[in-house]
Amino acid sequence: MSSQKRGTRSAGLLLFRRPAGAVDDGAGFEVLIGHMGGPFWAGRESAAWSIPKGEYGPDEEPAAAARREFEEEFGRAAPDGEWVALGESRQSGGKTVTVWALETDLDAATAVPGTFTMEWPRGSGVPREFPEVDRFAWCTPQEAAERLVTGQRVFLDRLREHMEDGRAAPAQDGP
Repeated sequence: MSSQKRGTRSAGLLLFRRPAGAVDDGAGFEVLIGHMGGPFWAGRESAAWSIPKGEYGPDEEPAAAARREFEEEFGRAAPDGEWVALGESRQSGGKTVTVWALETDLDAATAVPGTFTMEWPRGSGVPREFPEVDRFAWCTPQEAAERLVTGQRVFLDRLREHMEDGRAAPAQDGP
């Protein structure tokens, strides 16, 4: 939940699954997204959800950061499997986000998110601890597009393209 600075980089992992009985037309899948924790996001639903992701520095590889951030935000290691590169997107605040997709199914209720500390209420001098993500949910791409922060919606489109016709970059076995 750190403030965005121009030129910062972030990496994340977007899990997806094909529910039983889903039509294999590129639209029959769900993605796992998380509702951002802390008082600013409380009570908000639209544009208050995120792909599990976080910032990394020049000495860390983006894929390693995506794996680390998934574990910090979800509370358990990223599942094994083939990662599909969904590319980068420059966000309105100047941050560049790199995302991979991974097909797997896990129980969103098993998440044990990491926490952060901030002064709350502001100006009170009282530090309080909040979850980085206060809940996770499996959503259809349409539901996720309504919930995700605007700059991350492009990754849903890229995943849909991959599901429809395989135009995404070749998969890698868990970078």
